[in-house]
Amino acid sequence: MTLPELVIFDCDGILVDTENMANERLAVWLTEAGYPADFDYCRKHFSGRSMVSVRNEILETAGIDLGEDFADRWNIGLPELFAKGVDEIPHVRDVIDAVRAAGIPYCVASSARVSKMHITLGVTGLLPLFEHAMYSATMVGRSKPFPDLFLHAAREMGVAPENCIVIEDSVAGTKAGIAAGMRVFSYHGDPHSDPEGLREAGGILFADMRELPSMVPLR
Repeated sequence: MTLPELVIFDCDGILVDTENMANERLAVWLTEAGYPADFDYCRKHFSGRSMVSVRNEILETAGIDLGEDFADRWNIGLPELFAKGVDEIPHVRDVIDAVRAAGIPYCVASSARVSKMHITLGVTGLLPLFEHAMYSATMVGRSKPFPDLFLHAAREMGVAPENCIVIEDSVAGTKAGIAAGMRVFSYHGDPHSDPEGLREAGGILFADMRELPSMVPLR
């Protein structure tokens, strides 16, 4: 199997451990707005999604309008949410080091805004490794599970989609990568992840970052 020409990292849940904190807050916000939702529901249905897509889905399915400024209010509150610290995903630096050692171009592509990635990657010390290429769903017309973001990242990096791999942890992100025509490696090391959903979406599953360099392969 040949080396990939581009490795696209998701951010939340792949580089930084933020999904649980974010979905706990999202459950509170949605419930207060009249859309009863607990952590488990949000973790399963909204992980990997942009806040714009969450707002649009709730408006369409339940008729509850979270407000045009929902995503803005969400992002304003992120520094406070992550003020107590953010952990990087265990052993993800091993993967980044392997990619860099192989001389393979890489980037980060997230449903989150670049400003959020600056916060979370900055707290963990990973930001200097990704500042060269950071792509957000705000740069494209549709967010995950549509392929737009990953196709945009590949185009900007000058690599054909079929020569890219995506490292994801969400069902929405896995679907997006598959729809873009890329191989997707889906991480399910978090106990709240959905391995069956990831498998059904077409991901190649792994539970430990240390497994990934030999699976891709990166050497």
